[in-house]
Amino acid sequence: MGDKVQKLSGGCQCGAVRYQVTGEVGHPHLCHCRMCQKASGNFFLPLIGAAKSDFEWTRGEPSWFHSSKPVRRGFCGTCGTPLAFDTIGDDHISFTHGSLDDVAAVTPVEQSGVEGRVSFYGHLFELNETQSNRDDLPGGINDVTATNNQHPDHDTDHWEVRGG
Repeated sequence: MGDKVQKLSGGCQCGAVRYQVTGEVGHPHLCHCRMCQKASGNFFLPLIGAAKSDFEWTRGEPSWFHSSKPVRRGFCGTCGTPLAFDTIGDDHISFTHGSLDDVAAVTPVEQSGVEGRVSFYGHLFELNETQSNRDDLPGGINDVTATNNQHPDHDTDHWEVRGG
């Protein structure tokens, strides 16, 4: 497959669904196809593959949507976070790169579905960069930070879903 990794963990934003990957992961890539754009609500969907025997849902189970006959996509039924791409009958599953607790643990090696890549993709890094202070919200970034309902980026023995 590719990158050797002993253990990776991840999950959705609210913490209702968590997973763990042990063993090897492979084919970390950015998919630009229109289905992946729609499934992620983004310009592309970063995915990483793992053998199903090395992948385990450790808290909760995703909800599934069949985006085509051979493919279903897993997401958290509570917060909507995209989590998985599963080809029916395959012994591998792909999980979303951004749902990893440590996103930097795996580096993408390829871009696929490039026929669907948006025309401005190559210019994204030319945009002005700012840090978020959220002046548009009452209380600004401090209010966001103080009322954060997001699951922490690590496994927890117990987690009560918040903000639902």
